[in-house]
Amino acid sequence: MVRYNAGMNIQQNVSLKDHSTMRLGGTAAYMAEIHDRYELTEAIAWAEQQNLPVMMIGDGSNIVWRDEGYPGLLLVNKILRFEEQQEDEENYYVTIGAGENWDSAVARTVAKGMTGIEALSLIPGTAGATPVQNVGAYGQDISQTLVTVEAYDKQTKQTVNMQNFECGFGYRTSRFKAADKGRFFITAITLHLLHKNPVPPFYGAVQQYFDEHGVKEYTPVAVREAVIAIRSSKLPDPAKVANNGSFFANPVIEEWQLRELSDTYGTVPHWPVDDNHVKVPAAWLLEQAGFKDAHDTETGMGTWPTQSLVLVNESASSSAQLVAFRDKIIHTVQEKFDITLMQEPELLP
Repeated sequence: MVRYNAGMNIQQNVSLKDHSTMRLGGTAAYMAEIHDRYELTEAIAWAEQQNLPVMMIGDGSNIVWRDEGYPGLLLVNKILRFEEQQEDEENYYVTIGAGENWDSAVARTVAKGMTGIEALSLIPGTAGATPVQNVGAYGQDISQTLVTVEAYDKQTKQTVNMQNFECGFGYRTSRFKAADKGRFFITAITLHLLHKNPVPPFYGAVQQYFDEHGVKEYTPVAVREAVIAIRSSKLPDPAKVANNGSFFANPVIEEWQLRELSDTYGTVPHWPVDDNHVKVPAAWLLEQAGFKDAHDTETGMGTWPTQSLVLVNESASSSAQLVAFRDKIIHTVQEKFDITLMQEPELLP
């Protein structure tokens, strides 16, 4: 059954499996696609009139839906926009609609010789999702280039433009994910990009690719091509294999913990965070804990052969099975290393 409101199609009883790249979850009571800010405000007003909760998503690449489903109105962001503003020969400002495919937006900036987000190539999802998670990869994250976030504030019922410093960015987090989760509906982001070539040093894997392929001219296109090649060789395509990308964040531990790990395991890969803390790869922890190329028959879940950090849905039919596999990994790593892994994809609602 389909309901109509202010020109929008509001569908009923929609499977959430079609709105998560893990392809699990229950049913949404109502769903509508949003193409502009007017439709957004109308949809939210309708949900409030019906006394229904409301949330907005992109492609569902960073979402795991609960089996119980969502009892409210689910909005799918389809707001398209791509505008450039040139300040001078080097400085460009690019405003991207929240519903734009992120990798396509990256490709457009790279094709114009802009640097700043080329290392974020091939990350699935929409542009509007990038500030929520403070998406990052290969030495770049969105907070480094983001100037403003345009969003509808459900609390004040107004459209706001939030400056970078107001977004509460941290490692794989922001106020949109934490303190103000559910309050803001992102409609666009504006980035400050530079019309120039990126400058070394590059992330280790990118530099290794350059060395192996004899790349000497460092351009945004070269970095994008390197990142696409690296990601494609290690990570599954969510359109073909059900997954949410990296499932756990790389944990930050104290120096004394690193020394204890090194005493037992020898050289432990890590990156300095500050004088007293380092970041260790969650994938390394999973492999040491026995989850490299794992296939769990009890849950129908597994880990991707070339990247243990990616959990894949091999035959699971419920989110409960995914959660059981997740908990098995967290418990094993906790027992073995006394390190608590944190899940990256959101478990909704």
